[in-house]
Amino acid sequence: MSPGSLLIRSYGGSDVGRRRQMNEDAFLCDDSLGLWLVADGMGGHAAGEVASQEAVDTIYGMVKRGKGRISDSIDPDTTLRAAMRLLEGSVQAATYMIYAMSELDASKSGMGTTISAMMLIGGHVITAQVGDSRVYQVRAGVAYQLTEDHTLINWQLKQGIITEEEAKTSRHKNVITRAVGNRDYVQVDTRAVEIADGDRFLLCSDGLHGYLRAEEIPALTDPGGAAAVQSFIDLANRRGGKDNITAVLVEVG
Repeated sequence: MSPGSLLIRSYGGSDVGRRRQMNEDAFLCDDSLGLWLVADGMGGHAAGEVASQEAVDTIYGMVKRGKGRISDSIDPDTTLRAAMRLLEGSVQAATYMIYAMSELDASKSGMGTTISAMMLIGGHVITAQVGDSRVYQVRAGVAYQLTEDHTLINWQLKQGIITEEEAKTSRHKNVITRAVGNRDYVQVDTRAVEIADGDRFLLCSDGLHGYLRAEEIPALTDPGGAAAVQSFIDLANRRGGKDNITAVLVEVG
């Protein structure tokens, strides 16, 4: 089956969780455009809710305007590089927009959001990542984390400053090192991943993956559709539900 004939379906859901009063997550599923987003906002006075939704809206608008200009007739590597530039530029635009909003409104000072974005282009998906939401790929019964957490703990682990065991009890668990909007520029991680029939992708906020082991993901995606998304949300709530919970499941084939 050729990439162009693969059917893409997605399902998304979000829940406030058991401890929070407000849901500051936002998500987008647009199968026709080939764009999926999860954003986890932060900031007082509902600023996190504003930041996450503004990021989703800005990225969606830029991708919708720009994706049609990427030609499939040029060589595949050039196409992928152009797609990466588009998605990265869309995240940068969201960063600048949120930063400008916070500068104009003192009550929103310091607001920001994570972004985990995925865009379909030909037989590949492009991911763009800022913060500690995540994108997983499930293939042949194994889940692979495609994104890297931009957190203080992850940085300490990479530098050998702390061990995996120390990380589990660290007081800095929720400290992120990159966010969309707290400055007027952010470094965005992008990558291209070839897709295949049967692949599934999970985009989620840390309110889900904080309670989830990678090896549990394949079985939870097995029911497929909205039922699988709800099973992820239910699991996070059963295990504590301390944060907002958002899951987007993208099914290929």
